[in-house]
Amino acid sequence: MSSRIRTRKQTKRKSNIKVIIVTSTILLSFLLFFSFIFSLLNMGNNKIVRGVKIGTVDVSNLTQEEATQKMQNWYKEVALKNITAVYEELEETITIEQFSASMDIDKAIKEACSVGKSGNIVKDNYDILFSLLFSKKIKANIELEQEEIDKKIEELNAKLPNAIKQSNYYIEENQLIIIKGQRGIEVKEKEFQKQLEKVMLQEENREFVIPVKEVSPEEINIEKIHEEIYKEAQNASITQEPLEVHPHVNGIDFSISIEEAKEQLKEEKEEYIIPLSITIPEITTEKLGEEAFPHLLGTFSTTYSISNENRVTNLELASEKINGTVILPGEIFSYNKIVGERTIAKGYKEAAVYSGGKVVDGIGGGICQLSSTLYNAVIYANLEITQRSNHRFLTSYVTAGRDATVSWGTIDFCFKNTRKYPIKIVSSVKNGVVTTEIYGIKEEKEYEVVIESTVTEVIPYTTNYIKDRSLPKGTEQITQYGSNGAKSVTYKVVKYNGALVSRTLLSSDTYSPLERVISKN
Repeated sequence: MSSRIRTRKQTKRKSNIKVIIVTSTILLSFLLFFSFIFSLLNMGNNKIVRGVKIGTVDVSNLTQEEATQKMQNWYKEVALKNITAVYEELEETITIEQFSASMDIDKAIKEACSVGKSGNIVKDNYDILFSLLFSKKIKANIELEQEEIDKKIEELNAKLPNAIKQSNYYIEENQLIIIKGQRGIEVKEKEFQKQLEKVMLQEENREFVIPVKEVSPEEINIEKIHEEIYKEAQNASITQEPLEVHPHVNGIDFSISIEEAKEQLKEEKEEYIIPLSITIPEITTEKLGEEAFPHLLGTFSTTYSISNENRVTNLELASEKINGTVILPGEIFSYNKIVGERTIAKGYKEAAVYSGGKVVDGIGGGICQLSSTLYNAVIYANLEITQRSNHRFLTSYVTAGRDATVSWGTIDFCFKNTRKYPIKIVSSVKNGVVTTEIYGIKEEKEYEVVIESTVTEVIPYTTNYIKDRSLPKGTEQITQYGSNGAKSVTYKVVKYNGALVSRTLLSSDTYSPLERVISKN
């Protein structure tokens, strides 16, 4: 009896297995047939499958041409959209256009179009379903010029509050004056670039905090300084066919040994003075006359109030320093190295400067007007700007985007003589006008330079009321007049015979609003 029951159960189990196998085969065949048809339909579809994104841009159900146009529009919008980098009171406006950005849109579109169209049915169906359910993200690679990123980091390092001050030096008559650096902060380069690359692909929240680290200044390298300043005396000369000007070179050397200089540096001091031996050649550039620098290559003027005597004194002293400076081809001019440190001992006076968001008196106040005037003349002479920073607040003597601030030990203004021949700076401060001129020899092809500066946004100032019990009750007094801030972009436009040659972004600047302060009781 039990044998019969066991046989029936086995027969039933086999029958069930057969049913399962047949059913599974039918289902599998149906799925394979459906999958085959599904793949054929998608292979014949010239549109990108649903769920595919390039970066943050949805290119679902678009043809290659439509997706390309959408990506180009997105890229233009992103490239022109401001990024804000902040650290405490510093706020810097950045656009990826500043970094000569480029994006391989065609490569990204090609990858988007290939999703679900490899020819492998299983793989294609998996890719299509995955894209529909979870979306397929293709990386939007925007390439930035590393040199431009490094330049921006260098610019930010100069603007940071409590920035590190590297050791610096300048020549004052027959003395080399070395200023010891000070510990401070600087930008973390790799982290900054990582943050920038992340934020620049976002349509919203395009702001990040500048990552910084505390660092110590480099040790003073006296051998390197000696190598940089050492020169053999050379007479000035002019050669013809081709016309070439060779300015004179003053012989410069330490009048003490390197070992003696090293002994001085062992002392804990903020300033070290190394005596120099200066040799003046027999024939100086001045003796060559106007023939050496016959042509005016670029000029610019700004105005000042003659009633502010301290400010006028500072301008005159700085102007005397740069006047007559000759820059050889390939040589870099440094405003700070030529003008030197601004101190009371050198005759500089206290005049209004911006500090900590306020207008205060500072030694050498006003000389940024000269560096700004020179900056514009240099651009008109079609020379290369290698270092320039804008002021924190708008200035009265130039429009937004056309200033160049300087500060001893942190912020410098530098440019390179990229012309074939030497150039000479002629500077004057008189009758309420600051003028800088660049003289040299015109080349075969001379270009017209136009500076285009546009304010893209006005930032209104705020008013701060401060209690002051020294004032009569119920009265108030304005202790600082406010002024609006702004955002601007400035381009250098180069033309030849009226035709456009190039249009280059010089800078994208942010100027903070100056707070209005009212004391009241």
